[in-house]
Amino acid sequence: MAKSKLIEKIGYGFGDMSSSMFWKIFSYYLPIFYSDVFGLSLGATATLMLVTRIWDAILDPMMGILADRTQTKWGKYRPYLLWFAAPFAICGVFLFTTPHIGETGKLIWAYVTYILMMTVYTGINVPYGSMLGVLTNDSDEKTVFSSFRMFFAYAGSFIALFAWEPLCDLFKAHGCAETGAWQGAMIVIAIFCFFLFLLCFRITKEHIKVEATSLSSDVSSLLRNSPWWLLTAAALCSNLFNTVRGATVAYYFKYYIGEHANINIGIASFLFFAGLFLAVGEVCNMAGVVVAVPISRRIGKRSTFAVSCIGMAILSCLFFYLPCTNVGFIAMLLLQVLISVCTGIISPLIWSMYADVADYAAVKDNTSSTGLIFSSGSMAQKFGGAIAGSAVLWLFAAFGLVPNALHQTDSAILGMKLTMSYIPAAVAVMMVVIMIVYPLTKSKMKEINAKLKGIRKIED
Repeated sequence: MAKSKLIEKIGYGFGDMSSSMFWKIFSYYLPIFYSDVFGLSLGATATLMLVTRIWDAILDPMMGILADRTQTKWGKYRPYLLWFAAPFAICGVFLFTTPHIGETGKLIWAYVTYILMMTVYTGINVPYGSMLGVLTNDSDEKTVFSSFRMFFAYAGSFIALFAWEPLCDLFKAHGCAETGAWQGAMIVIAIFCFFLFLLCFRITKEHIKVEATSLSSDVSSLLRNSPWWLLTAAALCSNLFNTVRGATVAYYFKYYIGEHANINIGIASFLFFAGLFLAVGEVCNMAGVVVAVPISRRIGKRSTFAVSCIGMAILSCLFFYLPCTNVGFIAMLLLQVLISVCTGIISPLIWSMYADVADYAAVKDNTSSTGLIFSSGSMAQKFGGAIAGSAVLWLFAAFGLVPNALHQTDSAILGMKLTMSYIPAAVAVMMVVIMIVYPLTKSKMKEINAKLKGIRKIED
């Protein structure tokens, strides 16, 4: 198969640009929306997010199995982008809608809308991720596709995070209440994401044609697939790392740094706020994605992954010791830059390595379970997010954080500092250990790719 066209790689990137705009808003702003705007307690919010994310994670393999057995003129996975684009956008708006129906009614509304949103998210995102396995048969080219995916994902995240607070402020300036402002901001984001998924559907094409194999053989192969187990653990830890830090940021700035902090660099001064901190991270994630391809081609995906995680662990530990001073704020921003470059490097590698795991299964057991394997990766990341998002809120409650209180205790501040430093550092160390024993090296994948070229049907 010839190298894929640039436009197709860009089109594939549009899909995760849309997904990531939603996902980052859910991860970073939904907890504080539920606790400080919607009116739920920290405990209720934590339980809600855990239950819904677990449901979402459990649903992923089922969606993967369904997608593997879908047959249409557009392929196995691609049609779901068309079918679910509109429900995806509509459910996002419902999620940030605050009805006036009493405390119990609001809690029910939150559960129903969040579960519905996560169901639809799975319905479009699992097939989208699985498409990587049928876009090309070349391992390095899969890393390129995955890098385009993650570059656009971080670009979308940057747009969403940087624009969220200004959009809310804009709606407030036009007379909307706090609840209406959050809903209005989500409407703008949702419309944009709807069209991105349609573009992804229009531009991409499934080039690798594979026949579905029996469910029992797919599941049996998966359970015996040691690279899958190891990579799934790494994927879970990756999202655990990102979500612990990300879910803390809004609280960290509101209650520790302050909402009106400034950075002075001599010739200029600018506001240091959560949206800026997160947006800088997304830009640097994009830089990490760009360098992931040449580095992994040189030293291999496994080694690149491990070295990046070592950097994440060391840099995260340093974050604990930074004071709330101008120098401290500059150092925080610098560490965010470096940590985000490292997380940007590993993000495309995870999905490219899942494509390698699918190829490994195809050679080892003669299975066609791309959707099942990719959905397991999505499931792992969602479990990581569910555990992290809820654990952060429970930890804050245990350390005595009080939502909307003017002053927080030293204990509450300590809890926030730990979730920005030592806790994610420990998770990064776990990923290093996993990569040490991960068996699909660069040389191993060359052998697998050579075998696959002789048995797979390819369409240009």
